[in-house]
Amino acid sequence: MTLEPIQSSLPDYAKDLRLNLDSVLGEGGAPGLTQKQIALMALASAIASRHEPLTRAIAQFAARHADEAELNGARAAAAMMAMNNIYYRFTHLVGNEEFATLRTSLRMNVMANPGGSKIDFELASLAVSAINGCGKCMESHERTLRKHEVSAQAIQSAVRIAAVIHAVAVTLEQSQAAATPQAVAAA
Repeated sequence: MTLEPIQSSLPDYAKDLRLNLDSVLGEGGAPGLTQKQIALMALASAIASRHEPLTRAIAQFAARHADEAELNGARAAAAMMAMNNIYYRFTHLVGNEEFATLRTSLRMNVMANPGGSKIDFELASLAVSAINGCGKCMESHERTLRKHEVSAQAIQSAVRIAAVIHAVAVTLEQSQAAATPQAVAAA
């Protein structure tokens, strides 16, 4: 599967997403990132967006630009942020400082050795955290990236990829739901 069927299945009202998807998946539309980093951000973002056909197509795209260890690093970022974003969003939003003093007791060993570059893992973690809406995690990953001298433009590009991939997933899901016989009968 290529991305072409995904793009062509986007409804006309979402043609901007077609153009944005094409743009952010190339170095010209994602300044500050390499093509490999773009592919890894797209994979982690697709996994976080939970649309299986899009994830499958993005995985094939990403496999052309990164090796299996690097792809697993993006997968690990999506997996860890699926857990961490829930936990840290809770500790942040509940507003009770006592939770900040308690031991997390969640295993996160993969973060020390994600299989690919630590910078790529941090970028992917930031992208997934943006999709999952965890402000505390976004702040932490952005701060770490800046300490490693990653540019604001590269960080913005990672989040733009996440935004576009997520919007495509939501639009495809909604479009498929609207086309089901139950949705037609209910209308």
